[in-house]
Amino acid sequence: MKAILCLLFSAAAAFAADALTGQWSLDLPDGEKGWLSVDPGKVELLWAVGAARPVEPFDLHDNELSFEKAIKRPLAPKEESPVRYRITLHAEDAALKGTMKAENGIKKTFSGKKQPPMPPPPDLTKVVFGEPQSLLNGRDLSGWQASHPAKKNGWSVRDGLLCNDTPKTDFSAYGEHTNLRTVAEFEDFQLHIEYRLPPETGGNSGIYLRGLYEVQVTHRDSKMQGINGPGAVFGRVTPTHNAGHPAGDWDVLDLTLVNRHITVVLNGEKVIDNQPVPGCTGGALRSDVAAPGPIYLQGDHTSVQYRNIVLRPVIQP
Repeated sequence: MKAILCLLFSAAAAFAADALTGQWSLDLPDGEKGWLSVDPGKVELLWAVGAARPVEPFDLHDNELSFEKAIKRPLAPKEESPVRYRITLHAEDAALKGTMKAENGIKKTFSGKKQPPMPPPPDLTKVVFGEPQSLLNGRDLSGWQASHPAKKNGWSVRDGLLCNDTPKTDFSAYGEHTNLRTVAEFEDFQLHIEYRLPPETGGNSGIYLRGLYEVQVTHRDSKMQGINGPGAVFGRVTPTHNAGHPAGDWDVLDLTLVNRHITVVLNGEKVIDNQPVPGCTGGALRSDVAAPGPIYLQGDHTSVQYRNIVLRPVIQP
């Protein structure tokens, strides 16, 4: 009997692990996005902003994963303490149901979706790209829209440049100004884009590919290097070296996204070479890696200018 009970317990534990094991996109409360990775004995979580972090400790049993997490609300004053939640996730096939309950009894729900496994790296010599499409007409914001219309809008077009004006000079995760996105959505592509940051603030922005993956926008010597510096896929892929230009100069990015693999060429130097990106980055507009999405520019950090935004879609992978 003891042997049978042990076998049953082992089978139940394996079922729980199998149901939850894998990568999950998360649709969090307040419209924010996240990412969950569950492997035997290891859980990593990206909750809205920042990078994916290990979860310790956690409980995994009866097809449920649970843990505690302190969460601070967006734009909360620095002196406001985060709220501690007990988060529980239950997997049913490819769907994930989540609840978060605070110590004060407040309860919220959210959901997740199982993500496909990482495909092999593409052979970029065989990928065919279509005709270039200019995403900026140099006159106005046609083809672009604010991602958060209720926030302050610092975006405009001046002298042919796409400009974001904001007084923010720190590197906090949230800001009062809106980000900007293309109305059009894309699958895989090459993107050419140039940026300039104000030298007096250090400067920080980001370019999200398909609204998923943030390529870090800083200059060479900025105090706001993010996690990995200019050209990094924020919190996911570190460049081989810092190829950024000095403050006040224009930096040039050529970005290739094919099969969830990213190549970054910064100022003519390849700093990321066809590397896999497991999931969305902090601040993403989307978290489902299988869905198309927009070009999404970070405007809730410091001021920034962009120009020469040209996209070539993949027409034959």
